[in-house]
Amino acid sequence: MKVDLYNRIALVTSVAGVLGRPAALALAENGAVVVVNDLQNPEPTCEEIRRCGGTAHAFQMDMSYSSTVDVMVSKIEAEIGPIDILINSTGPHFDGERFPVHQFPDSEWRRVLHNDLDAVFHCSRAVSSRMVERGKGTIINLVSAFGIVPARYQSAHAAAKAAVVNFTRSHSVEVGQYGIRVNGVAPGLILTRESKEFFHRPENKRSADNWLSHIPLGVAGETEDIAAAVLFLASDAAKNVTGQTLVVDGGWTVGFSRDW
Repeated sequence: MKVDLYNRIALVTSVAGVLGRPAALALAENGAVVVVNDLQNPEPTCEEIRRCGGTAHAFQMDMSYSSTVDVMVSKIEAEIGPIDILINSTGPHFDGERFPVHQFPDSEWRRVLHNDLDAVFHCSRAVSSRMVERGKGTIINLVSAFGIVPARYQSAHAAAKAAVVNFTRSHSVEVGQYGIRVNGVAPGLILTRESKEFFHRPENKRSADNWLSHIPLGVAGETEDIAAAVLFLASDAAKNVTGQTLVVDGGWTVGFSRDW
């Protein structure tokens, strides 16, 4: 997919994750100056963009704390320029055992909501306050199909992503009058180059077939599918689209089931 994002400055968070990196690469390939962020080292993504002829800058910070977010956004705008596009890419942050609600530890609940929800709020607030002053900008929140349908033993993650879906709507209502669009992209089952091999191993066939049986298109998605959705929403082709969550899941969340 090709769109014109020439010289627009895009901040992409959590680029060490599955979806942030492809989104950053796609934005750069379409002319954007990309600022990549992650708590882990974001420099490899930055270097990859540069090798492909793009322009990129790296900031290694924890976006789930408002103080560090404010420092980073101020530094970006002072040294690189005003942020035109914000891609909030967070989670999932699973860590070890999963729990049903009646056994869910307080610490795990707080950790997941802190990573998956607080970071979106803090970054959206810091960037949109400056977009309001300029009267333009676009924000895209990478959510999850689990923000729309339930997920067993993942109640904190599902709750956080559902909150981001409605946060996206609320934010769009507040800033639309200033020419700012806020949308979301909700991936379903997405396979990376690394996870494809695991997914298609003979010993995992039963689990894989079970996943695919709930997807009307019958196939898993790829990271490029999410990058294409991000490009569309970031571009002028979506100039009249706001407050929406574009679900890229092969039809999974429509509640599809096989014939009885």
